Parts: sequence; structure tokens; C-alpha cells
Amino acid sequence: MLQEEQAGETIRKTEHRRALMKLIQRSNGSIEFKHQNISAVLTGLGLPRIRGYVPARNFQSAIADAIGRYLQIHPNPIPLFAKPLTGFADPQLLFESPPPTARPINKEAKKAFERVARKFDPALRDQLNRALGAAGEEFIYEREQKLLISADRSDLAKKVKWVSREDGDGAGYDIRSYDASGSERWIEVKTTRGGSRTPFYLTSNENEVARERPDAFRLYRLHDFSQTPGLFTLTPPLEAVLQLEALTFRASLK
Repeated sequence: MLQEEQAGETIRKTEHRRALMKLIQRSNGSIEFKHQNISAVLTGLGLPRIRGYVPARNFQSAIADAIGRYLQIHPNPIPLFAKPLTGFADPQLLFESPPPTARPINKEAKKAFERVARKFDPALRDQLNRALGAAGEEFIYEREQKLLISADRSDLAKKVKWVSREDGDGAGYDIRSYDASGSERWIEVKTTRGGSRTPFYLTSNENEVARERPDAFRLYRLHDFSQTPGLFTLTPPLEAVLQLEALTFRASLK
């Protein structure tokens, strides 16, 4: 169903649940809740979920383990489509919200999920997926231009620059834009097909730019990208809202 929905086809969730009820002797509500559990694991792993099945995080460890076994055989189960299916053309349709707050999760489920996440690191997968990153940057690049035009600042819209595409990745941000008053906004875009709480990588260069120019730097977290994308924005100091963990070190001989 998820593959069909991602391809733009109409899916029939109710019919699917009825068919499952005949096979496994569970109630309609129970099957729907299990699909919500699956959504919780998928979004945590940076993968899209079926719309309508809102993630339910109090899942059993067996669900996380089963998804892990499936991903071992199908490491990229959902093809990446270049742009979201809906909400792309009109920047006003982009759902913008505050950063998500912490949600409790039972210990058994947390351990099972962490086992799967260590094998299929969602942050690393998003980081290495250049097509996903480029599509997200293009989305924000076009959105910034349209927002400035709608604010009657076409002059600034013409100056918006896709820095990472034109100059490479060394700047520490992806897009140079402006607010309506003309102040620069240095936007680093982090894109995922998963949910708003999917972890992401922040380079030392990006973090340093955020510290040096907190007035200009903005981190845009673009999530649920393959469906109707959502967005939240982080402003420096990033350490106040992000838990930063050192994973690698640059090493040289003494």
C-alpha cells in the first residue's frame, strides 16, 4: 500500500484491513492500531508512512524487529520521487510548525527500535541521499523566492541564491535568502522522508557558521517530504534545542 500511495495511486485501507481480519482474526481497530505502530517505526527510521495511519509510539518490540528483518532484504523499500506529491507548487500549503517536543516511549520498544536504527541509520541514509537533499533544497529555494514575491519584495527574490549548488558545500549553509526587511538568512536545509523527530547530521562547519552568525543562520528541518511536507525552523544557539553527539573525529599522526 505504501509503495502504491507513494506512486500516486489510490489505496483502499479499509478493504486491506478487512482482508487481514479474515486472515489473522483480529478486530478492525486492532489492525488499524498495528498499522499506526508500523508508522511510528518507519518515521523514526526516516522512511515515509501511509497517510491516515498516525504514528503510535507504544509499539511492541516484535514490530520493530520485523521491520528490521524486512529492511535487511529490502534496504531501500520505497523509491524516492523527485518532489512531494502534494503541496509543492504553493508555498502557502507548506505546513510550518514549532519543533516537536519529546514523547515517551516504553523501554522495550525503545531498545528494539535502537537495534534496528543502528543497522539502518536514518540520519546517515538521508545525509548520503544526494537526490533527496537536492530536492529539499530546491523546494526551499523556490519557496523563499515565492514568499518574498508575496511580501512585495521581488527585488530580494531575484537575489536569493542556491549557494550549495552554485558554489559547493563549503559555505556551511545551502541557501542565502532574505527576510522582508532585507536582512540576510543563511539557510541550511535538512530533508527527510521520515517524521519531524527523525535525527539528522550537522557538520562541524555548519555548526561553526551557526555560532559565528546566529543573526543570519537558520536551520530548516523539512520532514515528511515525499507526502505533504512539513517544516520547522531552528535558530542558534543550536545546542539549546538539539542534542549534539560527536560520532567521528578527524585523525592525523602526531
